[in-house]
Amino acid sequence: MATALALTDVSRIKPVDASGACCAPLVREAADLESAAEIARVFKALSDPTRVRLLSVIAAHDGGEACVCDLTEPVGLSQPTVSHHLKLMVDAGLLTRDQRGKWAYYSVVPGALNRLGVLLTEATS
Repeated sequence: MATALALTDVSRIKPVDASGACCAPLVREAADLESAAEIARVFKALSDPTRVRLLSVIAAHDGGEACVCDLTEPVGLSQPTVSHHLKLMVDAGLLTRDQRGKWAYYSVVPGALNRLGVLLTEATS
């Protein structure tokens, strides 16, 4: 029993590097306030499963663009609700909107998701 208790106690000890710090030091700069706000805006736009689905449907659509009239059925929502979701993604820089007569066509901004990855992985200044 004493051995089990000793192992439990040892497992609670956090490793410490030679400098006495409990974690590794930063190897690059963290996101600045402006980059953090941009990243948060994109994550907020993608925080809803319907918006993720809409983005996926548009990206998979023939020619990489879709009319709002073609997006209501895949998500099972009304046109005004779908338009609201699409507007949020346009505002976040994920989609572009092209008005053609009474219908709006949406396409994924080339490199938008790659840019998000760069913001998260590269140093900002």
